[in-house]
Amino acid sequence: MKNTLFTIILLGLFFFSCTNSNKKNSYTSQNNLQIADTIHPGEKLMKVYCYACHNATTSENDRVAPPMIAIKRRYIFEDTSKDEFINDMKSWIQNPTEKKAKMFGAVRRFGVMQKLPYPDKVIEKIADYVYDNDIEKPVWFEEHYKQMGGQRGY
Repeated sequence: MKNTLFTIILLGLFFFSCTNSNKKNSYTSQNNLQIADTIHPGEKLMKVYCYACHNATTSENDRVAPPMIAIKRRYIFEDTSKDEFINDMKSWIQNPTEKKAKMFGAVRRFGVMQKLPYPDKVIEKIADYVYDNDIEKPVWFEEHYKQMGGQRGY
């Protein structure tokens, strides 16, 4: 049932993201110069590919997966390199298993994530963005994180 609901949500997200082709062009004109949009491509991809399940605005009770900030806090520590983080994300997304899980509380609550057929380049851009940038937090997240004692398993 969870997999069917997840698939429906994911397909709906893809459908609606593809039908909005009249959105702002990725370039704007100013003084006859073309200036690239300042939004990181990984941020855009994260919103399309990840936020169906990992959106920070979903209430704690309505979640189907942990928010992206929880993933970042569980996978990135002082000694974690960007390459290591990107490889961990690719490994998990392309073949998630309970044995490979790093977020034990999330697996207990939500189950193991479904295997997703995302291209390496998409995962790399998303992970690059997550590694280097502040990620939106749900309003309840810090309190929840403190209650969990800042545990590494979310």
